[in-house]
Amino acid sequence: MDVTGTNQLNELIGEEDEDTLEGKYLTFPLGNEEYGLEIRHVTEIVGIQHITEMPDMPTYVKGVINLRGKVIPVMDVRMRFGLDPKQYDDHTCIVVVNIQSIAVGLVVDTVSEVISIAGNRIEPPPTLRRGDTSRYIQGLGKVDETVKILLNIEQLLYDQELQQITSAAS
Repeated sequence: MDVTGTNQLNELIGEEDEDTLEGKYLTFPLGNEEYGLEIRHVTEIVGIQHITEMPDMPTYVKGVINLRGKVIPVMDVRMRFGLDPKQYDDHTCIVVVNIQSIAVGLVVDTVSEVISIAGNRIEPPPTLRRGDTSRYIQGLGKVDETVKILLNIEQLLYDQELQQITSAAS
């Protein structure tokens, strides 16, 4: 899907107000899995662009971008989850989200679609193993015969990491 801005995001979700965004998720593949973010956290989707590297950042923080005069820190979600890095291409996007009222860009391989998942179709994440990655998972959404891993956007960055990248971006 070729997505290059707020207009495409509006096309994906339609002209709906925030109340009707409940239960809607922007989905994207990483590796062999399909992930979802609550659409209410997404402000826009832009194509990959020049990322200015910042010193002393975690490896998954790629740097910052200048988006219409606003400097936004950018994190590679694939690297955050410990997956093998992938060369950015024409399908790679930056999903701009608000984390604790701070704009952060999330680099993903591509975006798939916006889907609705009813609350009764979402299971809590398994508690078999308590690793760092389990904190990122809000739940598991059952869609037809597949499972979407629904991310807890507020937990993708620890508070100290969020402070570090926002202070570097300002």
